[in-house]
Amino acid sequence: MNLIKRYFSDWDPYEKIWLFLFTFIIIGLSFYWKDSLIGILASLTGIWCVVLIAKGKIANYYFGIINVLAYAYVAYNQQYYGEVMLNMFYFFPMQFIGIYLWKKKRLSAKKNDVRVVYMSNKQRILWSVITIIATILYGFVLKKLGGNLPFIDSSSTVMSVIAMILMVFVFVEQWILWILVDIVSIIMWIAVMMKGGSDVAVLVMWIAYLVNAIYGLYNWIKLEKQSRIV
Repeated sequence: MNLIKRYFSDWDPYEKIWLFLFTFIIIGLSFYWKDSLIGILASLTGIWCVVLIAKGKIANYYFGIINVLAYAYVAYNQQYYGEVMLNMFYFFPMQFIGIYLWKKKRLSAKKNDVRVVYMSNKQRILWSVITIIATILYGFVLKKLGGNLPFIDSSSTVMSVIAMILMVFVFVEQWILWILVDIVSIIMWIAVMMKGGSDVAVLVMWIAYLVNAIYGLYNWIKLEKQSRIV
């Protein structure tokens, strides 16, 4: 119990309420809509993961490992092959890379927070061009595979790949891409629900991701300022 209290000692009331509120919402809606256990697991670990990212906590990656595996299974059942490949062949190994790099960028040996930075203008232009070109090319690949909503799926996949790179290198701008990813993913899973799908927990998870990404951008701007004076 003391360990838990110490871990949450630097969390403000809003952050604690946010974490526990969406945890209970997902569990409640999942049982109401009779969602699958794997869907609930994917949603809960996903929420815990992104909240910890917004706080700059290395522990996010441990929940991320579980989330990646569970979400890939759910996405496969809905024929979102881009999401499956993204999670299994990219997000999964990136969790371990993230753990390694974030530990090197901790503010101090005793803290679990990382030193965040901004990208240069040159880096922003370069990654923007790469994102646009890759989205178009990968969209055609998914279309050939017969995937559902190939270009929307492609945009979500490509932006997630780029955002993850920016995340492990602790760039503040990652949150702008995550906001776009969350909006696209919400559209994708609404389409699933309109076709009779029952993965409501996953849809709620993406809505929570969007709210958290907006807060994450706000909080990382503050963290960057704090990093400069530490």
